[in-house]
Parts: sequence; C-alpha cells; structure tokens
Amino acid sequence: MEFLASLLPASLSTHAPAIVVVAPLLMAAVAAVMPNGRLGWGVTVLAVVFSALMAVSIIVDVQTGGVVSYAMGGWAPPAGIEFRIDGLNAVLLLVIAVLGILSVIYALPSVADEIAENRQALFYAAFLVCFAGLVGVATTGDAFNMFVFLEISSISTYVLVGMGADKDRRALTAAYNYLILGTIGATFFVIGVGFLYMATGTLNMADMASRLPDISDSRVVQAAFAFIIVGLGLKAAMFPLHLWLPNAYAYAPNFVTSFLASTATKVAFYTLVRFLFDVFWPEAPFVEVSFLWVFAILGIIGMIVASVQAVFQDDARRLLAFSSVGQVGYMMLGLGMGTAAGVSASMLHLVNHAMMKGALFMALGAFAIRFGIRRISDLNGFSRSMPFTSVAFTIGGLSLVGVPMTVGFWSKWYLGVAALENGWWWAVAALILSSLIALAYVARMLAAIWVAEPHHDRTGAIAHARAPWLMLAPMWILAFANIWFFFQPDFLISMANAAAEAAFAGATR
Repeated sequence: MEFLASLLPASLSTHAPAIVVVAPLLMAAVAAVMPNGRLGWGVTVLAVVFSALMAVSIIVDVQTGGVVSYAMGGWAPPAGIEFRIDGLNAVLLLVIAVLGILSVIYALPSVADEIAENRQALFYAAFLVCFAGLVGVATTGDAFNMFVFLEISSISTYVLVGMGADKDRRALTAAYNYLILGTIGATFFVIGVGFLYMATGTLNMADMASRLPDISDSRVVQAAFAFIIVGLGLKAAMFPLHLWLPNAYAYAPNFVTSFLASTATKVAFYTLVRFLFDVFWPEAPFVEVSFLWVFAILGIIGMIVASVQAVFQDDARRLLAFSSVGQVGYMMLGLGMGTAAGVSASMLHLVNHAMMKGALFMALGAFAIRFGIRRISDLNGFSRSMPFTSVAFTIGGLSLVGVPMTVGFWSKWYLGVAALENGWWWAVAALILSSLIALAYVARMLAAIWVAEPHHDRTGAIAHARAPWLMLAPMWILAFANIWFFFQPDFLISMANAAAEAAFAGATR
C-alpha cells in the first residue's frame, strides 16, 4: 500500500479525506449522462479506482501517524466539519475500497444481463452515490454528517434494489419494505443525534465525547443512546431488526447483492462501534448493561435463529441472506463482550465475512447469468457444468462454516478465545452450534453442486458454460483471499487489533 500511496502527488494526498468522498459523487453525475451502459461502467471504474487510491493514501497515513484529521473548508473542528480516520475506520475504508473495485469489475456483464440498456448509465450513477455514501460514513467525524452519509447510501440502495424488477417484480416490494424500515431506522438514529446535540451543544463526535462524561446521568443522553442503538441496529440487520434484508438480497440485481452483502451491514456495524466507544464510553452504566443484555444475547439468538431459517430456504440467494443475518450475530457477540479481544474478533469477522460472502454471491451471479438459477435444486451438477465457479463457491461456503484452511476459521477461533477470556463458555457453545447449523445449509448447496445429477441439454449431453472473465476474475480473487489469509493472517489480525485499540483509545476519558 505504501508504494501505491507514494505514486500520488502530495496535493492529492493532503486532501484525500475529502476527495475520497467527493470524487464518486461528482462522477455519478457524469455517469448518469453517458449515452450507454458501457460508457457509464467505464466512468464508474475510473471513479471507484481513483477513490480507492485516495483511501490507500489515507490508510497509509493512519498506519504511520495514528489519526488523520481533515477540516473541510479550513474551518477547524469542532466549529467546522471534520473528516477523521483512525485505526477503527481504516479497516472499513479498506473493505469498501477493495470490494468496490472488485464489484464494479464484476458489474459489466452482470448489469448488461439484468438491467435494460436505457437505464444502465443511471444504474451506475446510483451505485456511485451509494459508494460515496458508504465511504463518507467511514471517514466523517461529525455525527450529523454520519446520518447524512448513511441516508445517501441508503436512498441510492433502495433504487438499486428496485431495479432488479427487470428480472423479478418482487424486487419492487423488497425495495419498498427496505425503504420503510430503513426510514424508520434513520429516524431513530437522527432523533438520537438530536438528543445528543441538545445535551452537548456540538455535533463533532470527538468534542461530544469530551462533554458527555459530565452529564452521564442525564435522561436525555440515555434516551439518545437508546434511539441510536435501535436505529443503527436496524441498519446493521441486527436480530430481530433484520426483516428488510432477506428479500432485499434475494431480489436485487446480482451485482447489487454481492456489493451490499460485503459492505452495507459492515458500515452500520462500524457506526455502532464508533458511537459505543468513541462517543459514549463502555464504563457508563447504561452502556455496560447493553453489552451483555442487548448485543451478546441478541447476537447469539440471531446466530442460531437466522441459521435455522437458512436451512429451510429453497431460494439460494435468500438462504445466503439469512446466513448474513446470522453472521451479523457473530459480530454483535464480539461487540457484546465489551473487551478489546471481543471488538478485535468482531472487526476481523467483518473483513472475513466481506470476502466469503462476496465470493458466494458473485458465484451465484455467475451461475445465474448462464443458467438463470434461483433455487438450490437449480444448482444440481454444476461441478460439471461450471467447474471453476463451483470451486470458488465451495471455498466461500467452507469459509462461511469456519473450516480450517479458510479464513472463516480465524473469525470463529478468535471469537471463541475472546469469549473464554470472559468466562462465557455458553457463548462458545453457541458458536459451535451455529457453525454446525451453517454446515447443514452449506452442505445442502454443495451436495446439489457436487453430488446431484447434472442438467442436460436437448441432446442429452451435460450442459456446459463458462462465466465471463470479468465475473470470474473478482470472484476468484475473493475465493483465493479466503485461503491465502488463513495461512497469512497477520495483516488482517494486526488491522483488527489496531481497530480495537483505536476504539478503546476513544473510550478512555
């Protein structure tokens, strides 16, 4: 990353925290007026790659300097708007940048297959707005602007999900439900931010954090905490606030599902961590009690109940959507431990889940573009019809279970270690149980792919196909990463540890 950062002019690097958000927003307008989808895709690739380079520059500065603070318009915080990046949001910024590039490469054949030609340029413009919103959440140090960026990403996401109606009209209902529940979550969140502003007189999160200890007994502060937890819990698909997610993932265009599954809930989870540790603080009684009785308990229930629901799904993407709810439960469990080890394990799983679920949904999209699959039974014999895609899907599935030789193993290992350090043997038992249930639903899909009788064409021969290389390349990069980072986990573990250290540094009063 240092090499890539060194290629950028100093003038760009200095303003990278602003450019990383502004560039995709400006290029969204350019993409929208492109005469066809291919040109819109080209503009999107340029915008995302350029923004990712800015993100790399920021991450390198964080690794060398600790905290990057950028004052918009030269107005110093807390009076002005601040972009602030430390070890905690550097992890999220890296995930969004990498998955953004891989997803947009994957997009060209996928979008051409699912979106009408006259709407493809607008589709890419909406994606760039969504991408800018997610990056904005990952960089802002202002509580109200965090709400603004969350809504920028959410509103564009509703559009992206709804555009899946070209293939399945149920996408419209899914987008509408997502809109309603997302708006409720946003309303709760902004009310909480409003209460904090009323109590502290500031919107800068660092300034807000310095004032809150003196008024920790205020009912206004405690009400703000409750509203923010509910709002962000809904955005993160925390059980039982996850009802928008299964249909949104199942009926959105394949490209949208693969990108959202890798980034959207992770952004909301990061925001939750940021408020718990950097605005509020873990020693506050109302925060301390929430770790066990809200995040840990609901996380475990979500891990098990959502995984059981996944077992009984017939739609392959809907199965993986319920799996995502269960995986959010793992992150909530780590957060609920309230320790550096627990937060580190959660952030590690955030990154690992982005890789495994990205590979899985990309593989399903590759299957769909050739055979139009939706149901698990449609996967029968795909190991002989599309062997390269089948192997990538298998790697992602095994990583989801946490099988050794895949990166998913480290997620569950460190979550288990953190739980034992807390003396939570029951949490370890829940981890094992949920992993066994995950094995059951992953085994259903793998049995269909590798054991079941393959589909035949009209001549009686096995139907063969290969996905476009623009879909295969990012899918295999993620599949390979699931294996590579099992053997070379130090980079991911160090970033997760740095994220936990930054969270607890913010918690120190």
